[in-house]
Amino acid sequence: MSDQILLGTRKGTLILDRLASGWQARTLCHPGVSVSYASGDPRDGTLWAALDHGHWGPKLSRSNDGGETWKDVPQIKYPAQARFVASYLPGPDDPPENPSKKPEYKDAKLLKLWVIAFGGADQPGTMHIGTIPGGLFTSHDGGESFELNRELWNHESRGGDLFAGEATSPMEWGGTPAAAAYGEFAAGIHSVVIDPTDSRHMYIAVSCAGVLESTDAGKTWLGRNQGMLMDYLPEPAADWGHDPHFVSICPGQPEHLWQQNHCGVFYSSDAAKTWKKVSNPDQGVFFGFPVAVDAQDGRTAWVVPAQGDAERVAVGGGLFVGRSQDGGESWECLREGLPQEHAYDIVYRHALDVSGDRLCFGSTTGNVFVSEDRGESWRCLGHNFPPVHSVRFL
Repeated sequence: MSDQILLGTRKGTLILDRLASGWQARTLCHPGVSVSYASGDPRDGTLWAALDHGHWGPKLSRSNDGGETWKDVPQIKYPAQARFVASYLPGPDDPPENPSKKPEYKDAKLLKLWVIAFGGADQPGTMHIGTIPGGLFTSHDGGESFELNRELWNHESRGGDLFAGEATSPMEWGGTPAAAAYGEFAAGIHSVVIDPTDSRHMYIAVSCAGVLESTDAGKTWLGRNQGMLMDYLPEPAADWGHDPHFVSICPGQPEHLWQQNHCGVFYSSDAAKTWKKVSNPDQGVFFGFPVAVDAQDGRTAWVVPAQGDAERVAVGGGLFVGRSQDGGESWECLREGLPQEHAYDIVYRHALDVSGDRLCFGSTTGNVFVSEDRGESWRCLGHNFPPVHSVRFL
């Protein structure tokens, strides 16, 4: 189990160390800067933070000395002429009952660095960044340079190769509310999952489009949304348009994946070829954002549910962690040590993590909780942290 926790918060990056006297927070890094995601590279120990400067825009920062000092790396930029279909507009002479749906294009501009993922041990220096407006950037030189994955950007589900000209297929990627803070309604990649047994095998999850898989290091992509449902649309089982909130994999059994979806909790035991809805609304396990999977047992996962999309507060005013140990067939509601009255905590998609028997999550109200016994009981590490965007064990 890891004895260090890295927090990305609304007001900086924070490292917590487990000492003999208990967990202790270090001095805040990147003070005053919103950190959308922070994580450590397990291959060499480098720490990374995705900064969301209100004035300077998104930047990537790294530390090679365990968080003592940090340095910004070269800025990630969309290439010239990168654009996407922002909406469809009727032509000026189209009859109202039969509009032509003419694409409206928008130039791609980096709005948010949303997630960081690292290649396998056989890919030293390789890392991936998921962004808003829906681009996947990859570096093979330890973050010194990044290149847009054009095969994904030009995917037929996005309208085809817009570098070459007009859209050749419908744009199936919708926008995410997370882009609204930037005055946009564009798609975003918030999950990049690398198969621990095959570094060329990877998944991404998009709000709002769904899950895509590549088995050749990002050269080709296939949609993996069979079994996912969108209860709020006329075609709930459509190929595209899904809103996964976060996708996580079991390292020891990588054919097992979980996601907390806009419409419930979904589980796959066949490497995302099919998904099964495994929510239990009667227990409050339905809407939410994060999911953490046991490192060895792919049937065991934890979620931190919320009341619902319209009421983003703890379910019934009491905070709990849902745990399934049988692939979602049944759920336990773990509450010991968590507030059960007047709890307004929401846990974002990256703000729950597991390391061995130890779990940790942080909330939008600045509460951070840790469990040493697989979620059976919880202890608060502090009530006055900034709103927590991400939690990762180092």
